[in-house]
Amino acid sequence: MNSVAAIDLGATSGRVIVGRFTGGSIEMETVGRFANDPIMTPGGLQWDLMALYRGVTEGLREAFRIAPDISSIGIDSWAVDYALLRGDRMLGTPFHYRDERTAAGVEAVHQAASFDELYRRNGLQFLPFNTLYQLACERGVLDAADSMLLVPDLFAWLLTGEKVAERTNASTTGLLDVTTKEWDTALAERLGVSERILPRLVDPGETIGDLLPRVAKDLGGSAPVVAVGSHDTASAVVAVPMRADRAAYISCGTWGLVGVETREPVLTDAAREHNFTNEGGAFGRTRFLHNVMGLWLLSESIREWERTSG
Repeated sequence: MNSVAAIDLGATSGRVIVGRFTGGSIEMETVGRFANDPIMTPGGLQWDLMALYRGVTEGLREAFRIAPDISSIGIDSWAVDYALLRGDRMLGTPFHYRDERTAAGVEAVHQAASFDELYRRNGLQFLPFNTLYQLACERGVLDAADSMLLVPDLFAWLLTGEKVAERTNASTTGLLDVTTKEWDTALAERLGVSERILPRLVDPGETIGDLLPRVAKDLGGSAPVVAVGSHDTASAVVAVPMRADRAAYISCGTWGLVGVETREPVLTDAAREHNFTNEGGAFGRTRFLHNVMGLWLLSESIREWERTSG
């Protein structure tokens, strides 16, 4: 079978991987690896997405060099963060979810909708950086925007020119109805988020689009970009062969995610009070989980030691 290319973007680094299916097994080769270094600006902590895009394109260029038969490209990343666009122009540099500005957003959102109501509608644990809280800090920019793209969808747009929202990552925004898995436009409008900025939803397995001609020329090859579980935890969980009915998982990266996969969301008072979350999984399933401390402190300690070691 043909090869595939995977773009995996984490909060501290990114990589491009070529995968090949041979004899019932998968062979993987990392062909690009690059740092993800956020930048502290006068406006706050922000992502250097153009540096990431350079890493992505360099990795894809190498992928097409060693595997001209690549048949599709998939992209996953961390959740909740986004870019606002007007037409084909990005409005500013996207913020890092750890930026401190979101405290004011939490207060504004909870004045319009209580956490109890939000949990019934979106099923999400309280995290002060969930997308809906971040958007509440963007009042002026929101008026100028005509689309919002989460990070993996932004990279898909840069490669294809198509603006979509893949459901597993969209489920982390707080604006997706946890039951219908469609945009909760009534809640969005109440929170000051216009329906016009919410892109068309797609599911894992759907083709987003072909590479733009100028992108294909630059990369030395062409293949369609296909939606995957673009929230990296969704892709991690679907890869685990959890055949037992009572299987659980621990996905450890910048965060540790501990949970189970369910057919329906769990929206009980106990789930809300213990701050469990219901995030979208592949094939319409739900990832019922809790965030615990991951490797962020270790990663940041190493980054600081390297910076000050001489």
